[in-house]
Amino acid sequence: MTPADGLDDAAIRSLLLNTRRIAVVGASANPSRPSNDVTGFLVQRAVDVTPVNPGLAGQTLHGATVVAALADAGPLDMVDIFRRSEEAGAVVDEAIRLGARSVWMQLDVIDNAAAERARAAGLVVVMDRCPKIEWRRLGLAMGG
Repeated sequence: MTPADGLDDAAIRSLLLNTRRIAVVGASANPSRPSNDVTGFLVQRAVDVTPVNPGLAGQTLHGATVVAALADAGPLDMVDIFRRSEEAGAVVDEAIRLGARSVWMQLDVIDNAAAERARAAGLVVVMDRCPKIEWRRLGLAMGG
């Protein structure tokens, strides 16, 4: 089955290994939420993570200070999007405006129009995937 984003394993591997600054939009303080788990995983991986959630701004999540808006998280390599598909496009547009190198839409988050806008602006686009799952599936080592 072809992934929604059309990326092969080599592209995903390269993106994961060469990304250092990630904003996690929709990060949650609730440990049962996938966005909390993935944020913690990325922090453990020695990535510079900035959680984005206006309701948690100023708090600390897995040792990282939460900011209210994506614009407060820059400069960025990647924007990891934990939002519904219909809300993802606005985040993608903001990532483009802020000069991110890539956007990563989480499992079940698909917005083909936003993906096309991002690709046209030169960003790598991942859709309907989880970085933690991909990291493990590809057998990548922990640590930056």
